[in-house]
Amino acid sequence: MNMATYRKRGDKWEYRISYKDPVTEKYKIKSKSGFSTKKEAQIAAQKMENEILEGVEQSPISLKNFLNTWLYEFKKDTIRKNTFNLHKQNIEKHILPYFKEIKLANVKPILYQKFLNQLIDQGYSKRTVEIVHSTLFNAFEKAVILGKVTKNPCIGAIVKGQEKKRDLKYIETDRIADFLKEAYKYDYIYWMFFNVLLETGMRKGEAAALQWSDIDLKAGTISITKTLDFQAKSKEELFGDPKTYNSKRVITISKGLINDLTFHKKYQNQNKLALNEIYHHDLNLVLCRNDGNFMPKSSLFNAFSRILKRAGIPPLPIHSLRHTHAVILLEAGADLKYIQERLGHGSIQITSDVYSHISKKIEREKIEKFDDYYSRIKN
Repeated sequence: MNMATYRKRGDKWEYRISYKDPVTEKYKIKSKSGFSTKKEAQIAAQKMENEILEGVEQSPISLKNFLNTWLYEFKKDTIRKNTFNLHKQNIEKHILPYFKEIKLANVKPILYQKFLNQLIDQGYSKRTVEIVHSTLFNAFEKAVILGKVTKNPCIGAIVKGQEKKRDLKYIETDRIADFLKEAYKYDYIYWMFFNVLLETGMRKGEAAALQWSDIDLKAGTISITKTLDFQAKSKEELFGDPKTYNSKRVITISKGLINDLTFHKKYQNQNKLALNEIYHHDLNLVLCRNDGNFMPKSSLFNAFSRILKRAGIPPLPIHSLRHTHAVILLEAGADLKYIQERLGHGSIQITSDVYSHISKKIEREKIEKFDDYYSRIKN
């Protein structure tokens, strides 16, 4: 608690308050003299103590210290770990190297725009710069609420630069059978994992978090309600919220996948019986190692790249299976709205941005088929 002391200097009174600055963690002294009576000095000291407690009376805070407070006091444990790490990375890699020891209140709109422009000049994509911009925009919104600054300097800033053309990576439809054959030969549990991704378009974290309670084999549905944190230090931290609000969804699965999952359940039950107390029964995972524990990201990554190599398919990220699923849907004639809901995209805009050129290619093929068919009718 701040302690005030009083002393008389000549015929006037002075107060001195010793307090710890909550941001810099350093002790400071606040003093004022010129009061006619001790009572007046006490009233003024009380007012000042209240201001210090509310954080109004602090030395100008640096951007660096504020971002640290924002990250660890307001963001930690309230957002997904991946999002937290992204903010942290933006601060350490882009924001602080540029702004250094600048005071929070000195970040003005023109200076902020210069910061964004130099990121573009360094060759970062528009998307990367937008993500950095969102970190600072968020932080300054909080600074305004906390009364640290009066205006958010990020409002009205423009992220220039070109959208990088998305080079969509997916397995060509006619190569899927080869990929699955090689996966099965490599290891049944990886075949099962990648097979589910191809059949559902789930993100790998969503598939890794699937529990038997999420699957209704009779109705032929899967509920996607969570994601697996591959970096989790304990079982309590293993399951997290899905990527966005729209990611929570229930999807219908094919008869083929229902059969695969029915077999998989029997296969797993044999493992449970054989391993008994060694088996991780409590996790209740669907796509897991033979002992019921989750599959590490590195094992999935290694298996995927080896299987591709054996099938003679160029290197791809695991996420390409999600795109492959969407391409299959498009080729089967599904509309974008259905694909958006099935993949759990936040908006149809995302879906159409990602898959527009494939849609165009399919449209061209359709019109060629129509042409071909119509010319046969005519002649």
